[in-house]
Amino acid sequence: MGQEFPGVFAAQKKDGTVYYRASLTHQKKHISLGSYPTAFIAHGAYLEGSALLADTSLTISAYSSRQVLPFGKWVCLINFRDNNIYFSTPIYVRKKYFEYYLTPKDILKFDIDDLFYYSSHKIMCRGRHFFVADYGMQINIMSRYGIKNYAVRDRDYRFVNGDEMDFRYENIEIFNSYHGVIRKETKNGTLYTARIHINGNYLIGTYHSDVEAAIAYNKAIDLLKKAGVRKNFSPNYLENLSPSSYADIYSKLHISKNITDYLRV
Repeated sequence: MGQEFPGVFAAQKKDGTVYYRASLTHQKKHISLGSYPTAFIAHGAYLEGSALLADTSLTISAYSSRQVLPFGKWVCLINFRDNNIYFSTPIYVRKKYFEYYLTPKDILKFDIDDLFYYSSHKIMCRGRHFFVADYGMQINIMSRYGIKNYAVRDRDYRFVNGDEMDFRYENIEIFNSYHGVIRKETKNGTLYTARIHINGNYLIGTYHSDVEAAIAYNKAIDLLKKAGVRKNFSPNYLENLSPSSYADIYSKLHISKNITDYLRV
């Protein structure tokens, strides 16, 4: 069943239902084109795949809802044709970057350095948040670029060209990389405010560097925990600071009365 059509093979589900798999071989690469309910439709996928690999006039933008092949497979085949490398994810490689196609209109951009990662990780979308499955967990791809889960766009980070789909490293600027730290531009220069959420947001203090603000946040956590506040705070980790330098800054930092007054309540 199905062998009468080139590139089509019949298969059977556990419940006995027959379906048809389409595949082709190009440049010694065997490529699965998916499963279909009839041999005729599966053969249509085979014909489309063969045409894509042979006809350079067929582009990604030529895809329509009338096609038999899924859009992701359409992208994979065109990339294979044009760049001589096959990925199972819908990637098209450009000269200095690559595009990851979620839909014909939703296109993410990444640096070539990220090609290996996204060629083996499927990107999922929830609203305007993008995730990959990694070690059985859903990981927000923003974390790969130093953007924290709690970060607010244009306050903690920004996309330089305004395109939130462009994840090339040169297009991502991080303002605040620490928990509880907010960067503020004033007429006297850049200042960093540290706040902590207990039962509402409490000001810890305003400091001249993000490192000081991050350590002040940690100091506030320590004070609250010593006072018996039971909350799962996330401390800041400052990898490039020696223990002695950290301790010196920690001991000199002033903590706002907002925190000390809260501890007295």
